[in-house]
Amino acid sequence: MYAPDIVAVVEVVVVVVVVVVVVVVVVVVVEEVVVVVVVVVVVVVVVVVVVVVVVVEEVVVVVVVVVVVVVVVVVVVVVEVVVVVVEEVVVVVVVVVVVVVVVVVVVVVVVVVVVVVVVVVVVVVVVVVVVVVVVVVVVVVVVVVVVVVVVVVVVVVVVVVVVVVVVVVVVVVVVVVVVVVVVVVVVVVVVVVVVVVVVVVVVVVVVVVE
Repeated sequence: MYAPDIVAVVEVVVVVVVVVVVVVVVVVVVEEVVVVVVVVVVVVVVVVVVVVVVVVEEVVVVVVVVVVVVVVVVVVVVVEVVVVVVEEVVVVVVVVVVVVVVVVVVVVVVVVVVVVVVVVVVVVVVVVVVVVVVVVVVVVVVVVVVVVVVVVVVVVVVVVVVVVVVVVVVVVVVVVVVVVVVVVVVVVVVVVVVVVVVVVVVVVVVVVVE
């Protein structure tokens, strides 16, 4: 084998590797049995092409390999399109069935709700009439009682307010007196302490100076 033939074989091997990688990626992405069969056919074709290249030692075989790669890619794309179309049809059928079921369920629910609403309205009207009568009687009684209670409460509140005001005033006065006394005591104590400290400091200074 001459150098050009070796280059041709290397080129074919590179193309084979690229084809195998592309097909494996497509198989992993699509996950279809038909594509697996296509992969097997492609591998067999590639092996045959490699053998022919080694035996014939012609660069023209590289072109054949490229054509095979293109055909394989087209076949895989067509298979994927067919699979997608079939999946779409199935999805449409499922959607139609779901819509029909939902419509039936909605109709049944609406009928049941209408019946229940009618019954509830009748019951509510009866109950409301009875309740209104009872409430009117109760309100009259309550109003009388409330008037009496309000008068009593007003008197009690006035008394309590007066007592509270007196107590608050007394407490405030006591607190003010206590605070004033405490402040005076604190001031006196502080003044005494300051005077004592000053005297001690002066004595110490005098002793040190002498």
